[in-house]
Amino acid sequence: MTEPRILFVDDEVDLRRAAAQTLDLADLTVTPFAQADAALAQISRNFPGILITDIRMAGMDGLTLMQRALEIDPEFPVILVTGHGDIDLAVQSMRDGAYDFLEKPYDPVRLVETAKRALEKRSLTLENRALRSKIGGRDAIEARLAGRTAEMEAIRQKIRAVAETNADVLIIGATGTGKEVAARALHRASPRADQPFVAINCAALPSDLIESELFGHEAGAFPSAARARFGKFEHARGGTIFLDEIDSLTQPMQAKLLHAVQDREITRLGSNDPISLDVRFIAASKHDLEKAAAKGEFRGDLLYRLNVVTLRMPPLSERRADIPRLFVQLVEVACVRDKLPTPPIPPAVLNRISARDWPGNVRELRNAADRFALGLDLDIGETLQTQSQILADQMAHYEKSLIAAAITAQGGSLKATYESLGLSRRALYEKMQKYGLTRQDFVDEETE
Repeated sequence: MTEPRILFVDDEVDLRRAAAQTLDLADLTVTPFAQADAALAQISRNFPGILITDIRMAGMDGLTLMQRALEIDPEFPVILVTGHGDIDLAVQSMRDGAYDFLEKPYDPVRLVETAKRALEKRSLTLENRALRSKIGGRDAIEARLAGRTAEMEAIRQKIRAVAETNADVLIIGATGTGKEVAARALHRASPRADQPFVAINCAALPSDLIESELFGHEAGAFPSAARARFGKFEHARGGTIFLDEIDSLTQPMQAKLLHAVQDREITRLGSNDPISLDVRFIAASKHDLEKAAAKGEFRGDLLYRLNVVTLRMPPLSERRADIPRLFVQLVEVACVRDKLPTPPIPPAVLNRISARDWPGNVRELRNAADRFALGLDLDIGETLQTQSQILADQMAHYEKSLIAAAITAQGGSLKATYESLGLSRRALYEKMQKYGLTRQDFVDEETE
């Protein structure tokens, strides 16, 4: 993002210059304006900065300027500068969307602090928008399936190659590796993206109702069928059907599914009229279906119909280099979702995240990221505290050694010591007291 800027508007030249100088001395980039319309011309939805404006001005006043700015971007931070008699007006303006207000004559320190807080809020807003755009943008594959390892790049390339076709896909991978995420990415990148994506967990369907759930039924097809009902397959027409844990289906249901996949048609329970299906099938399993087919536990003919293209989702243990970046992205997603500021993630945390085993794979890592975003991961917090304490101890030991060496080199002369270290006399005495150092410890008794 480009450098954040402050637009400062005041028609009084002395106040405008003083405020600009105060902000400039605080290393903040400020552009002063004498008129509101000139500042308004700078504001856009992506403007990386804030507005500070006086309320009482000739021409367009500060309140009108604020309203115009918020029409461009309702989340744009506006700080109002008010006179003593305008306090009630400023309070009402905060209800109308102002970020904060400063009462004249304001403390320069408060001006800087308020501006910095507003700039931080603006930066977070723009970062969150960029993240939302990335997640929901056209490149759905890379946004959903993050990773720089060769394994993930190969998966993304294969999805891009097959997305434009109608080929059915089989996804194999351990629990939590992102099988459904890959299926949704494929659907979003396909011409079917605007049509339904119907996810079906085959293991969760009740055995006595599974055929009705998938294919639908006519009224009176069984005792509790009071009226006709569409099945999940009909709801997906034009789109994609995702069959998770497909190996949990019974052999009879596998035979009926084979007919639907092979002929692209179904028949509701209680009916003799076939219904054509325009769908893509994506199936998923955590088991090796070729081995299951060899053992007679899964229909080989159904397997060969489904695995026109096979994707194998690697566990995190096979792509450890992706873990730090993936964790950062998951924390950002959690913060966007829960409207939280994105916390800094120290290297110590990422090192520990990378070294840890993740048997639950991306699903488990996502849970850890959610906890970190909420500040609830006590385990990580304890690790940070330990790392911080180790660093503090090392720095204290180094500073103590440096002071002791300087006192020794100066023959016990404290004046020469604090001058050589670039400290004030008071600062040296405080540090000596902190580390339990005394001049006598460094002076030879025979030379005193």
